[in-house]
Amino acid sequence: MQMNKTLSNKLKNIMDKAVSNKEIAGANLLVRVKGEELAYCEAGYADVSNNIPVRRDTIFRLYSMTKPITATAIMMLMERGLIDLADPVSDYLPGFKDQKVYTNEGYIPVRRQITISDLLSMTSGMPYGHNLSQAGRETQQVFDEIDKKLRSEKALSTVEIANRLGQCSLEFHPGDGFMYGTSADILGAIVEVVSGISFGDFLRNEIFEPLGMNDTDFFVPEEKIHRFSKVFQGTDSGIMEWETNHLGIIHTIKPAFESGGAGLASTIDDYEKFATMLLNKGSYNNKKLLSSRTVDYFISGELTPWQQESFWRTWDRLYGYSYGNLMRILKHPGMAVLHGSIGEYGWDGWLGTCFCNAPQEELSIIFMIQKKDAGMTPVFRKLKNVIFSELEI
Repeated sequence: MQMNKTLSNKLKNIMDKAVSNKEIAGANLLVRVKGEELAYCEAGYADVSNNIPVRRDTIFRLYSMTKPITATAIMMLMERGLIDLADPVSDYLPGFKDQKVYTNEGYIPVRRQITISDLLSMTSGMPYGHNLSQAGRETQQVFDEIDKKLRSEKALSTVEIANRLGQCSLEFHPGDGFMYGTSADILGAIVEVVSGISFGDFLRNEIFEPLGMNDTDFFVPEEKIHRFSKVFQGTDSGIMEWETNHLGIIHTIKPAFESGGAGLASTIDDYEKFATMLLNKGSYNNKKLLSSRTVDYFISGELTPWQQESFWRTWDRLYGYSYGNLMRILKHPGMAVLHGSIGEYGWDGWLGTCFCNAPQEELSIIFMIQKKDAGMTPVFRKLKNVIFSELEI
């Protein structure tokens, strides 16, 4: 399948309009079908004040698009018999022993321990930091300490942070519901403990180097900073630059905390190599990272009915999707608010980066922007609807 100029023009027009309307500062989009590039588009700026446009090699903060890569590392350990997904997390991280749930009656012991599987499905009861509950406040205190020490010699490490988070109370008993939170960061620490090397080194050795993901890391070196996009936020007057080290993430120095939930930076082509590996059932350019059976398991996650209710209460725009192994999976296309097909999977990041694989169509879509609190944007939904509408397979 060759480049589709008509489709590319439609997609480019949507992106240009979003830039001119000041919905976004800049973005790029890559669409591949059956192993061939169908469309690539770019629009707007990676650095508005210096008139630096978004290019194909622009480096973006992935934030939660880090999570599927972390889940892949866990699948590797599972496939090698080094972990059991039913293992209690406390087998690897002592901070998870004797956990408590905070209720109206105060702290009570958990009915059962958090397992690796709970972390993969976000059913652990571990939140991100917030001020609406005791568990959220305790978690926020950990992130406040991370931020305070971030640039110092006392910066908290990946495993230290995981153990600190394990000592925080939970929002609910493990398995009782769904809550998006720090679970993926704990999985990164488990990879580090099991492998005996840093989480970042494991990802480089086992995923990034085999796939040729040369611009993907927790750190952007000085020689690549000119390609590193700025972050923007929407204001009443449009788009303006915004500084962030949200969730203890910093890319301009080598971090002590290699966040499995949010820490990676990458380019659109690097992430497409990862997405293509999954679409190819674990292989890329004759390099096999996972078995096809493991990938089938990886991309077929699903919540229990009571966990699913929590998921849809959290994100009503993800009706039709379930969640598992740190990704959304489309189970009921008729319930969804956008085009898709059964078995489609992927995830998005806090700054608007998004990926989608659709195995039935052999389709992969990668979209990159850097806008505060963006998540899955209306712009991406429009692009995805056009892609699915136009594609004849």
